[in-house]
Amino acid sequence: MDEYDERGTTMTGVDPSRLDDQQLMKELETIHRTRHDTLLYGSNDALRAHNERMAQLEGEYLRRNPRRLVSAGRTREGARERSCGDAATPDTSGT
Repeated sequence: MDEYDERGTTMTGVDPSRLDDQQLMKELETIHRTRHDTLLYGSNDALRAHNERMAQLEGEYLRRNPRRLVSAGRTREGARERSCGDAATPDTSGT
């Protein structure tokens, strides 16, 4: 039986804390896959519900994985290094 958390008329799905790790990852993969279409073509209510659900799922993932692997290139410092390296190395692929 599916359980729903109802806030007004928005059904946000099963409480993420009740999902096992595999179910949580599947939910995250699905919501990220559908994000673009929801942004482009969804109603304001659909986008609002999508935002709320994504925040719930991502929050639960971060709660469970506080020491997750963070790629150096995905930090501000890593991005700065990447942009400095891009400026120092001109693109010669077209010549």
